[in-house]
Parts: sequence; C-alpha cells; structure tokens
Amino acid sequence: MGTNELKRGMNKRQVIFLALGSAIGTGLFYGSAQAIKLAGPSVLIAYCIAGLTIFMVMRALGEMIIHNPLPGSFARYAANYISPLAGFLTGWTYVFEMLLVGLADITAFATYMGFWYPDVAPWVWALSITLIITAINLAAVEVYGELEFWLSSIKIIAIIAMIVLGIAIILCGWGINSTSSTVGVHNLWRNDGIFPNGWFGFLACFSVVVFAFGGIEIIGMTVMEIQDPHQTISKAINSTPVRILLFYIISLAILMSLYPWNKIGLMDSPFVSIFENLGISSAANILNIVVVTAAISAMNSAMYGAARMIYGLSQEGYALKKFQYLSKNGIPIFVILLILSIFLLGVVLNYFYHEQLFFLIAAMATFATVFVWMMILFSQIFMRLKMPKEVQCGLKFPIPFWPIGTIFSILFMVFIFVLLWFFDDTRPVLIVGIIWVFWLVICFYALKLCNLKKKRKKI
Repeated sequence: MGTNELKRGMNKRQVIFLALGSAIGTGLFYGSAQAIKLAGPSVLIAYCIAGLTIFMVMRALGEMIIHNPLPGSFARYAANYISPLAGFLTGWTYVFEMLLVGLADITAFATYMGFWYPDVAPWVWALSITLIITAINLAAVEVYGELEFWLSSIKIIAIIAMIVLGIAIILCGWGINSTSSTVGVHNLWRNDGIFPNGWFGFLACFSVVVFAFGGIEIIGMTVMEIQDPHQTISKAINSTPVRILLFYIISLAILMSLYPWNKIGLMDSPFVSIFENLGISSAANILNIVVVTAAISAMNSAMYGAARMIYGLSQEGYALKKFQYLSKNGIPIFVILLILSIFLLGVVLNYFYHEQLFFLIAAMATFATVFVWMMILFSQIFMRLKMPKEVQCGLKFPIPFWPIGTIFSILFMVFIFVLLWFFDDTRPVLIVGIIWVFWLVICFYALKLCNLKKKRKKI
C-alpha cells in the first residue's frame, strides 16, 4: 500500500551535513587532478571565482525556497516564474546532470578500489556499489539522511585532518621520508609560476572546476522532506563560502605545497597519490577510505536528487504517472528502479571504457550543471520582477548584492558555455548539450499536443 506524499523524515542535523558534504565529492578528490594539470596553482583562483558564483546561485535558490517552498524545487520555480517550458527544461536537465554525476562517481569508485585491489576488474566494483546505493535509496528517507550525515562527517573530519597533517609536514617535515625535499609553499610558484600554462590553461580548467560543484543545489530538493525548512535551508546555504574556502582552496593549496603540481598524475586521486609519493602509506590508505566514502555519498545524493525531481515532474504531468507512486515509506520506487537501469549502463561502460570514462562524463555534466544554475538565477529574477516592491522588501532571505550579484553570476555561466565552445576537447560536449535542449523542447510540445488531443476526446 503506497502513500501520496513525501515524508518529512530529515532533521536539521542531517540537512546541514548534507549541505556540507555535497561540496566534497568526486570533483574534488578525483577531478581536481585534471584541473591542476591544466592550470597549475592558478586553479585556486578559479575555485575562488567559481565559488563566489555558486554562493550567489545558492542564495538565489534560497530566496525562492524560503519565500515559496515547493516540491520539485527549482523546476517548479522556473515553471511558475518563467514558463512551463522553462520548468520542463530545468527539471529534465537536472535529472540529466544527476545521472551523469552518478555515472562519474561509479567510475571514480571503481578507480579508488583499484588502489587496494588492482587485479579486480573495475566493472565488479561498479556493479557492487550500484546495487548497494539502490538498496539505500529504497529505504526510508530517514535512512538516507542518517547515512549522508555519517558519510559527510567522515569527509569533513578527514579534510580537516589532512589540512592539519599537511601544515605539520610543511612546517616541521613531520612523517615524510628523506627523499621528499621539495615540500613547501614555494611549490605554488616554483615550477613556472602561478600561471604555468598561461591564461589558456587557466581558462581551460574552469569546466573541470565547475563540475566539482555540481550537485550542490541538491539542498533545494529536500525542502518537502525536512523539518523546519526555513531555518534549516538558510543555515545550510550560508555555510557555502566556508565549505568552499576550507574544502577546496585551503586543501588544494596544502596539496600543491606538499608535492610539485606538475608531478600529480591523473589516474588516481591526488589526495591519495601525493601522500603515497611522500612515503606516508598510512595516510594514503586512510585518505583512500575517505575518497571511497565521498564517491558513495555523491552517488547516493545523485540517485536521491534525480528521483525526487522525476517525482516532481510526474506530478506536473511531465513524466509517467507511475512515477508518482510512493511506497509506504514515502519512496518513489519506480523512479529508483528507472535510475538503477541507467546506472547499470555505467557498469557496462566501465567494462569497456574505464580509463576515458570519467572525464568525458564530467565534461557533459558541466553543461547540464551550468544550465540548471542559469535557470535558477533567471527564475529568481523573474520572481522579483513579478513582486510588488513592498513584498521584495519583506523577503526573509534575500539574495545579497541584488541585482548586480545575479547578473554577474549569469555572465559567468555564459562565460563557461563560451569556454566549452572555445576548446576542441569540450566543443562536442556543448553541441551534445544544445541537441539535448532542442530535444527537450520537441518533447515538451509533443507532450502538450498529446494532452490537448486527450482533452478534446473527453469533450
């Protein structure tokens, strides 16, 4: 026997840590190696710029959530404030984003497990974790929330411990072998300066940097399943700058101080390989546990986010009615099974194309991520334009620096799209993204036409 509503099963503690942990995923632990290779130490500047923009996106989303909490979150806001087509595009592109993020994390998980078990085929790990994550998401939302709390706790504690250990090594040389004489903050400018690959390399890293923040907007999907959403959401969103500073900028600065940036490889997590190369095998093993945890957490969140969005789209008539069915625990079972079938595709891809798969999927996810963020910003603008001035003045969680902050953030999103077109490696990704949007437009009007014909038949 099913139920008709999502359950408010997550508490403030779980949501705060979900928000904190959503900033720490595969994009940081694995994808940062590619960003460092492209930009060198200047990648820290890229994370600062992108992080500021992401904060503005989150505040725009928070303003809408606190003013008018809705299931389906930003897809509903796009539909209500811009147009039904905008809501359709936003919702399904977010699903596309979460599926790509999930596939990337499946690939990363298989890579991490290869650190301990190099003889086991990657697809074995990919299949195992896919089935485990599905089982977790079929349980009650309280189980998801509690698991994310503990996974996020592990990631946060580990990052802080890594920073403390890194500082101790830099200042005292503690724990490293005698051959590691290159440790020091001078590594940030020693090898060809802060911009070793020039402006070309600096600009090229932005697509990878943006991917690292993909999924941070998942906090908006929890609004109908959390207790006291107003206070919880605002507190979680306001923690964004601290997480970006601590988890990305400081941690990567420490890593590149410990080990020359141009010696960091692409086939392992830089967090693990650097400590292994320094001769601190125990730290490398501990950090590999952490990056495995991060991949599990990211996959878990990707399935959760995609499932809740499809459920919301189904309520709006933009997906099969069957996807509205909820179990007695308030879980959209058929949606979870649909996502499982897509994640199993990731298992097959890991069997054939494991080495190339992550960065290809990450680039595609960047397009979807930026598109969703842009639609959030436009939705907030349209909401403001439709508001009387007295209502605007009474907003409980207004975006700072309005309207300059919103406009700046939109220009940054356009800048990312231009970069995707400019570089040969990412241009096909932008083309695929544009085709995806056109395909959704066709689907929207085809669906609208079908619904119109059904109504006429009833008459």
